[in-house]
Formats: sequence, structure tokens, C-alpha cells
Amino acid sequence: MSNFRSLLIWQKSMALTTKIYFSTNNFPKEEIFGLTSQIRRSSISIPSNIAEGFGRESDKELLRFLNISVGSLFEMQTQLEIAKNISYLKEYDFNNLYEDSREVERMLVSFIKKIKDRS
Repeated sequence: MSNFRSLLIWQKSMALTTKIYFSTNNFPKEEIFGLTSQIRRSSISIPSNIAEGFGRESDKELLRFLNISVGSLFEMQTQLEIAKNISYLKEYDFNNLYEDSREVERMLVSFIKKIKDRS
């Protein structure tokens, strides 16, 4: 792999982040500095940490950033569930985003295992 852009996991997490931005556009304006911002920041953190880890010198550092991505992903999943519970997200939209996030989660866990096995 020549750079992080060639990683399918980065591409999928970028697509998820884009969906998050569109899905949170209709949240109430009073949430712009609250839940809207939190969901967006946690989603941005996922591909950002994958990219940053890829640019590091060692597998140990890569693993550290991949694990941060997992934490951000879980944070985002929790925030999406809150948004659904308070009716900011429709059930269909939540399910769509959640399934995409679960795909990224499985890919991250698999990638982490692969890096650990080669170390």
C-alpha cells in the first residue's frame, strides 16, 4: 500500500463521515455546538486517526492510532443512538448509519488483528 488513501477502511470511514454530515444537517440549530458537533467530531476522528497512524514509523504507533479510531467509532455509535432516541434521526437513517459504522468497526478490528499478527 502506497498511502492511506488506498486503504479500503479509510475510504469507507470517509464515506461514513460524509453521510454523518448530511444526516446531521437537519438537527435542531440549538444542537450545533452540542450533539451535532460531537457526532461530527467523533466521525472525523475515525479516518483522521487511520491516516495519521498509517504515516507513523512503526506498527506499535499504527496500532495506537487504529485503537483511537475504534474508540471514536464507539463514541459516534453511542451519539447516533442518542440522536435516534430523541428523534433527531429517523429509525431508517439510524439503521443505515449504524450498519455502515458496524462495517467500519469489523474492518478496523480485522486490520488491528492483522497488524498484531505480523508484529
